[in-house]
Amino acid sequence: MAHYKNPAIRQLKDQQVRYAPLDVRLEQTKQAERLLNELDPSQEYRYQELCYQITSCRSEMYPDLVVNGQDAAHDLRLFVEDLSDSADIPAESSPEKVLTVEELSKRFNVSTKTVDRWRSRGLVSRRFVFGNRKRIGFLLSSVDNFVRKYGAEIERGSRFSQLTDEERIQVIRRARRLARAGGNPSEVVRRVARILNRSAETIRYTIKNHDLDHPAAAIFPLAMKLLSEEGKREIFRSIRRGISADRLAKQFGRTKASIYRIVTEVRVRRLIDHPIEFIYHSSFEQSGAAAIILGIEPTPKVATSNVRPPPDLPPYLAEMYQVSLLTKEQEVYLFRKMNFLKFCAARLRDQLDVSRARNRDMNQIESLLRQALEVKNRLIRSNLRLVVSIAKRHVLPNANFFEMVSDGNMSLIRAIEKFDFSRGNKFSTYATWAIMKNFARSIPAEHSHQDKYRTGTDEFFLSSPDARGDHFGQLLTNQRQREAIVGILDELNEREREIIRFRFGLDCGAEPQTLEMVGARFGVTKERIRQLEVRALDKMRRIVQERHLDIPGV
Repeated sequence: MAHYKNPAIRQLKDQQVRYAPLDVRLEQTKQAERLLNELDPSQEYRYQELCYQITSCRSEMYPDLVVNGQDAAHDLRLFVEDLSDSADIPAESSPEKVLTVEELSKRFNVSTKTVDRWRSRGLVSRRFVFGNRKRIGFLLSSVDNFVRKYGAEIERGSRFSQLTDEERIQVIRRARRLARAGGNPSEVVRRVARILNRSAETIRYTIKNHDLDHPAAAIFPLAMKLLSEEGKREIFRSIRRGISADRLAKQFGRTKASIYRIVTEVRVRRLIDHPIEFIYHSSFEQSGAAAIILGIEPTPKVATSNVRPPPDLPPYLAEMYQVSLLTKEQEVYLFRKMNFLKFCAARLRDQLDVSRARNRDMNQIESLLRQALEVKNRLIRSNLRLVVSIAKRHVLPNANFFEMVSDGNMSLIRAIEKFDFSRGNKFSTYATWAIMKNFARSIPAEHSHQDKYRTGTDEFFLSSPDARGDHFGQLLTNQRQREAIVGILDELNEREREIIRFRFGLDCGAEPQTLEMVGARFGVTKERIRQLEVRALDKMRRIVQERHLDIPGV
């Protein structure tokens, strides 16, 4: 049995062990066991009600605490065992017959390990004094209650008995024959157990012990090899891609149950190794914090209208103007929510036990982190325009504007992770200084890098006068060339025309697309798109030559 899952019940145990008289502790032990038999694992229970059922007193502590039935049953079994341990009751003085683990094992023809597993399933145990030492014991009434509840499981475990040498040889022979026919460990164990009328656990341990004792003649040699960490990660990735556990069991020579254990192990280690950074606030631990912090988002007092983007703006920049800016109240709400979700995820993760991690807990942690990421992405989208405006003020003639925007976006993300909403500052003020500070470092470093590798030819071009002439004349020339190219496109077939449009970004506000992106649109490979593009350009060149047009690049 593990530690208490709920600190409140552990605190109640400590108080009763320290202050309650002996007769009161014995009575509370009975009340806790009675309550344990009435609990429904699928329900939730208020802590104060549980405390009243055990102690017959109304507790004023933890008025809002709710415990799920499964955790309450786990902690109440520990509560019964710890209170009986503090009472120092001799087994022979108990008013009811007490069975030891060994006696229970012989009574139901099971191993002592099976009895330990029954304790985890709900068999209530107590501690009694046997001679000069304390040991685990079971009241006859507790055993009868467990038998009524899990009779089928006990009967199945009772069939797990020792095999004779002849039966063991027969198991190995049949298992080897089925394994050579292509059966995986799970199928072989299940079929041999059915044929010989034995439990699956008996067959599984017999085969496992044989393979350990005779590695050269192992029935499943792959199962003898320890999986590497990369192999475990590959199994985890395969399960995420939708590959069945049966298929992976055959591929890696493992049982289906071992595949699921490996997936759980990798999953819990990924969660433990994942860094969760958040800005702590005292409100996170207040009573009813979740209902307040995760409540309805405040609506702006004045409706914010989206600003129309400037014409001929690239799609990436135009999309920014479709996201409304946040008010200060919305910012505080979103930052508090994001950090609170991370705080809850980190607290749950700290309670994870690698050897006994439950899918329900891991699903809850992943859900919290996913919600926090959604809030973070919204904060990023709402502040992208700030990055663009700062980059415009710092861009130089020979600098790449989009590289500066990308660098500024990284500074924005770091600023969101480090911003302390409780100080009362507006996030845009904090983010502006963070982005400008990053530009102050990166721009001089970039120029220093360029100066290091600048050649004489570069110096000549930088110092030569601009011979491009009138800017308006250049725009007029470009417009005429565009009209000529559009006229030529009309003489291509529809597919060639669309490929040229997408590849060179001829639509207003569009950007050129890669061969792979265009191929995805048409459902063909990028090599096929390249062939069609070459053919279309050859057609356009022939038309230009025939009409004696002056269009550079065609």
